[in-house]
Amino acid sequence: MSVLIKPLITEKVSALNESGKYGFIVDKRANKIQIKQEVEKMYGVTVESVNTMRYPGKTKARYTKSRVISGRTPSYKKAIVTVAEGDVIDFYSGI
Repeated sequence: MSVLIKPLITEKVSALNESGKYGFIVDKRANKIQIKQEVEKMYGVTVESVNTMRYPGKTKARYTKSRVISGRTPSYKKAIVTVAEGDVIDFYSGI
C-alpha cells in the first residue's frame, strides 16, 4: 500500500511551503506514523509533525434534457507535514 498518493500544489499550500509545511493527498487508511515514515523515506527530510484532515465526498447533480444525473465526488484524506528547519522538499526536481 502506497501511503502518499500525490503532493498538493495549491496557492494555500504553496504559501505554507515557505514556513516548512507541505501538503499531500494520502491513503484514507494511513495514520500519522505511516505518513511520517513514508515522507522521510521518500524525500530524505526530518518530519517534526503531521496534521491530517478527512474530507467527505460531495453529492453533485447535473440537470439534462432527458433526466437528472447524480453522483458523488470521491472522499479523500489530506496531510500537512511540517519538516525540520533547513529541510526542503522540491516537488519539481524530477521534471
